[in-house]
Amino acid sequence: MLQAKSIHQYYGGSHILRDVSLSLEQGECLALLGRNGVGKTTLLKCLMGVVPIASGSIELDRSPITRMAPHLRAALGMAYVPQGRDIFSRLTVEENILMGLASKPAARARRIKQEIFDLFPVLETMLARRGGDLSGGQQQQLAIARALVAEPRFILLDEPTEGIQPSIIKDIAKVIRLLRERGDIGILLCEQYFDFARELADRFIVLSRGEVVSAGDKTQIDSDDVRRHLSA
Repeated sequence: MLQAKSIHQYYGGSHILRDVSLSLEQGECLALLGRNGVGKTTLLKCLMGVVPIASGSIELDRSPITRMAPHLRAALGMAYVPQGRDIFSRLTVEENILMGLASKPAARARRIKQEIFDLFPVLETMLARRGGDLSGGQQQQLAIARALVAEPRFILLDEPTEGIQPSIIKDIAKVIRLLRERGDIGILLCEQYFDFARELADRFIVLSRGEVVSAGDKTQIDSDDVRRHLSA
């Protein structure tokens, strides 16, 4: 289980995250919803260790990782796909994917399992192409493949639909659904589009001004209330 308890974070004088708690089990998809600027990306960065928290705690399998470096969290089975994808534009598709194995032993460092290409067939046809030459949707698939190649137990996806053409959004939804059904990976899906998240998530957390304003599963969440928060 990945668990965050009473997370607070500040940027300058702004209180970005206010007493935010969540838990994520392997085999489930938790959607983190909210409009731009409410603290979603900051929360994911805190969970991954990219940004230190001001107070609170983060645990993985009930062991504290609050002060642990990002690469150590990756070695424990956490993966992060940042907003904007952050692929290496001058590296090839193959080299980009292999970068996801940096936390693995050297014996694994040059092997991409076929299941990655089963999830993203287009990437197998583009292995020698530079990452910067791919379309935005293809780069998003590449970023997710780079995270999955390390076989994480938890993956944090920051707005995977942002700026992506509809056909690729459907492909990404299919991959998320397959990963959830596989049952061995927990997915934290950060989104501002409720309809996309509603099709995939088991549970929902809604942030507004850095606070959790709504939480629950599909039977508990008020869709109209969520939409109000996303459009406010």
